[in-house]
Amino acid sequence: MMRRKFIGWGIACLLALGLGIGLALAEQASEAGEHVKVLSAVEIVEALDGQKAKATTVEVTLRPSQSGQAHRHPGPGFVYALEGEYELGIDDQPTRRFNAGETFYEPTGCLHRVSRNPSPTTNTRLIAVVLHPQDTEEIVLPAEMVDRHSK
Repeated sequence: MMRRKFIGWGIACLLALGLGIGLALAEQASEAGEHVKVLSAVEIVEALDGQKAKATTVEVTLRPSQSGQAHRHPGPGFVYALEGEYELGIDDQPTRRFNAGETFYEPTGCLHRVSRNPSPTTNTRLIAVVLHPQDTEEIVLPAEMVDRHSK
C-alpha cells in the first residue's frame, strides 16, 4: 500500500514538472519584447487547404509603446483585443486601431508590417486563434518568409 502511494506521488511530481516545463517553453518573448503565451493547440476535424489542421490559441502582450517584429502566419487568424489599444497594419492596407472588446481577422500569409501598442502608459493584451496545418512547427514566421499558403 505504501509503495503505491509513493509511486502515485512520483507520477504526480513528474507530471507537474513536465507541465511546468511545457508552460515555460510555451511562453516566448521576441527580441522586441512582445510576449506570446500559448494557451492551447488543438487538432481540429476541419481541413485547411485540404490538409489536417490545428487551432492554436495565444495571448499576446505588448508593454506601453512597444512594437512587435514584422511577421506572417501560416493560416488565418481571429483576434480579440482583451485590454488596451492595438495598431495593426497588414500588407498595403492602412494601419487600423482596435480597442479592448473589438475583434479582427487576419488572412493567411499577410504581412504584419505594423503591430504596435500606441499607448505610452498601458499594456495591450490580445487573444488570437490561428488555424494552420498540423505539421506546422511555428505559427509566427519572419516577414521575409513566404509560406506555402500565401501564394
